[in-house]
Amino acid sequence: MELRIGNGYDVHALEEGLPMWLGGVNIPSAVGFVAHSDGDVAIHALCDAILGALALGDIGHLFPDTSPEWKGIDSKILLAKVVALIAGRGWRVGNADITIALQVPKLAPHILSMRETLARVMGVPVDAVSVKATTTERLGFVGRGEGCEVWASVTVIKP
Repeated sequence: MELRIGNGYDVHALEEGLPMWLGGVNIPSAVGFVAHSDGDVAIHALCDAILGALALGDIGHLFPDTSPEWKGIDSKILLAKVVALIAGRGWRVGNADITIALQVPKLAPHILSMRETLARVMGVPVDAVSVKATTTERLGFVGRGEGCEVWASVTVIKP
């Protein structure tokens, strides 16, 4: 069995009147993410981590924001495509650990739903997906409510 580790990072600006998708879940909020796709910054970081584990580039390379094909796309579709890509090479996701930095809204009520959604798309058990949320104590662009940062780490396994 082979094992590899990947890390991903993504950031999106917030703007009033846009939907907020995180971890495949629509979060009730007055602000949402500015993006070419649905802006799910958590899934974008996760995709980058999976791709990085196998040195396959990043989602900007696979799904460029200059392409109308990806305009407004549900990021769960992008994640499913990334998982299928690595499966075609004999790999599968082992586990994922995601940290979301966002000042508001509070994400605790949505964590389990995010874990369940991500696990379903990746084809792993829920206990293989960790989602954590934090604020930045009002420091930096996240603390000022201007954006969101997400870090993701994954293991991928080739049996």
